[in-house]
Amino acid sequence: MPDQESTLEDVQTIVAVSSCKGGVGKSTVAACIAQNLAGRGLKVGLLDADLYGPSVPALFDLRNAAVSVDERRQLVPLEHDGLKIMSFGFLLGDSPAVMRGPMVTNYIQQILHRTAWGHLDYLLIDMPPGTGDVQLTVTQSARLNGAVIVTTPQTLSLIDVARGILMFEKVSVPILGVVENMSYFICPDCSAKHTIFGSHASKSLQERFGVEILATWPLSDKFIHSVSPELSKDPLVRETVDKVLAALDKIGREQRVIPKVEFDQDYVTLTWSDGTQTRVANRDLRLSCGCALCVDERTGKPLLKEKSIRADIAPREITPLGNYAVGITWNDRHSSGIYPYKNIKEIAQLVNG
Repeated sequence: MPDQESTLEDVQTIVAVSSCKGGVGKSTVAACIAQNLAGRGLKVGLLDADLYGPSVPALFDLRNAAVSVDERRQLVPLEHDGLKIMSFGFLLGDSPAVMRGPMVTNYIQQILHRTAWGHLDYLLIDMPPGTGDVQLTVTQSARLNGAVIVTTPQTLSLIDVARGILMFEKVSVPILGVVENMSYFICPDCSAKHTIFGSHASKSLQERFGVEILATWPLSDKFIHSVSPELSKDPLVRETVDKVLAALDKIGREQRVIPKVEFDQDYVTLTWSDGTQTRVANRDLRLSCGCALCVDERTGKPLLKEKSIRADIAPREITPLGNYAVGITWNDRHSSGIYPYKNIKEIAQLVNG
């Protein structure tokens, strides 16, 4: 990035909307949240940071839009229904993005720090799927106030939820919560509610990951069309935005209170600020993993068998996740498990009586 002042300096709150797996509706969620905020009279921007598959131009019917540069050589965002929008799709058109790491990083830095947003109350960043160069560049070079994770109830998507949470926590970006998209389908003929991918995931996401479920969105044709002010006024979208704003306010007010975490070949021990301790055997904690590799998504029954756990099971690394959980990488190479403090305390009480 050129040695110039970042245009993000006049942006009050920056929120990333992320998913580690593509095709879960992340861009639609980001666009609806941004449009709803703009409809409340706030100054809002939406940045489509997906270099290889930008979706925002299509979501707003702006496929042929052209971007100009002002006298300060800053990119001028498009204004659409009260929302300022910038996307790689405006710059690339129909051309494929054929480029490698250093060039990708440079482009991301340019669109992040050289877009003439002016004063914004909120900037929503529609992140590309995954945890690669683009994601790391955004999280390390922009002052993110929080992240919203978008997923579906499918097993492969839920495996990636843990990866997304761990990525943001490792760079100290608070998780605001999870939006579960395509959670259910309402039959247009009989109005019956069908959980196409099973109901267990919806009921246990908060318990398993320790983060708030902001909303569950249905599989509905209203979310496959262009994003408009009318769509953004949908009660479900409005409720989701209310939850995001509440989570931002909560993070701004609460102190980060986490226990001291220690482990050895036998136990994981949490020591709290008041001196109380929670101690759980490594084997019991490994057996309790609720990730999509260890629990059947449709039935909720454990897939992990006690006899399959190695005798010397122990953590290799433990990462505190906000005020709510730890992420553990085990010596059997399992790393997608997230263990809420509440669950660890319950296991300790159950085992120790």
